[in-house]
Amino acid sequence: MSSSSVAYVVSQDLLKYSSRLPSNPGRSILIHSLANAFGLLSPEYPSTRRLQVISPRLATIEDLSVYHARDYLQAVLHVEETDPESLVEFGLEDDCPRFSGLPEYIRLVAGATITAANTLRSGYTDISINWDGGRHHAQKSRASGFCYVADCVLAILLLKKTHSATASAHVTVQRKPRVMYLDLDVHFSDGVAQAFYSPFSSSSSRQVLTLSIHHAAPGFFPSSPLAQLPFDPSIPFDPFTLSLPLLEGASSKSFAIIWPLIEHIKDIFNPDYVVVQCGVDGLAGDPKCKVFNWSLDMATEGSLGWCVSRIVNEWKGSRKLFLGGGGYHAPNAARAWSYLTSIIVCHSTFLGKPLDISINIPDDPSHTAFPLYAPSFTLNVPAGNMLDTNSPEYLIEVQKKFGRTSEMLQRILQVQQPQPDFQPVSCSH
Repeated sequence: MSSSSVAYVVSQDLLKYSSRLPSNPGRSILIHSLANAFGLLSPEYPSTRRLQVISPRLATIEDLSVYHARDYLQAVLHVEETDPESLVEFGLEDDCPRFSGLPEYIRLVAGATITAANTLRSGYTDISINWDGGRHHAQKSRASGFCYVADCVLAILLLKKTHSATASAHVTVQRKPRVMYLDLDVHFSDGVAQAFYSPFSSSSSRQVLTLSIHHAAPGFFPSSPLAQLPFDPSIPFDPFTLSLPLLEGASSKSFAIIWPLIEHIKDIFNPDYVVVQCGVDGLAGDPKCKVFNWSLDMATEGSLGWCVSRIVNEWKGSRKLFLGGGGYHAPNAARAWSYLTSIIVCHSTFLGKPLDISINIPDDPSHTAFPLYAPSFTLNVPAGNMLDTNSPEYLIEVQKKFGRTSEMLQRILQVQQPQPDFQPVSCSH
């Protein structure tokens, strides 16, 4: 595999066990079968970046223990031995009940994200995808919010271990790699934010920056002070753990207004890796969330497709890992991630073109889920009629606070520049 290809991580076991997730029964099968029906997983698909399907390896106890506590792993990987009285302690009730195949699910989802991250850190490819990952609520010692394993955190910890270097004519400048985590799910990425939140450390050597765009309101999951805008006086501030909450009805128009703030933070931090959690529960029509009014079509500035296209085609100099996440209208999740896959493998300015948003869902014997795409039977997920309550005044407040954050980040990161290592660089021809 070369850096001009995209690693797409999936296997029969991964979709089998992911489809047992109580919050999204059958969703994984729908996602990958639609991508396959569109021909996206075929070597013959006309794209500018070749898509390579890769089977995940199973995560080991050692892999999972890099972040998760051993007693929690014992509870979720050895279900038959778990004391029922400990279920509450480990979050294995309510929204995260145990289910048949839970140990396999955890090892496969974590293994898939680790596999995807390894294709980046080894340099085999610049872009990797695991739509079954993105479990951003899982805690170190507790399941939460339909999330049993912190695969996002495991990926970040793996990527930040890699050594990157840039060479000039006479010196080699080395620094520890930087990882930017960007979360597009309608829910705050509390599990990831908490893993890296360090309000009393302003070191310029910080390697991880997390930025979550989400909805936050009383009673809306998850309840966390970290979900608020920067510079809330009641919260110790960490400029490397950022939140951008949007109000009800957030549409592509609002995302278009705030997107330059995201890109400015990215430019200042200058990451070597970008991990993007592409939860699709903010798209219009999600039956559980019903909060945002986001659309999919990349031709609409600020849409989910437009944002991902910007990351893929304009965010130069970083390798990118795309993960799934929330999304409780399974056919719409399949639509969205198939469409995003086509954007990722087809550079919009060259020969390949992403799927036409108005294309019909394939109706053939290999795709038995066709009736689920009623009534439109097309790929598009358009905006609805919900009112966007993100007023100009609120968005100006967001811009001001992120302007202050950008200035602070810039000062911190300029304190200590990478030190040159005066090793001779080979000039062989």
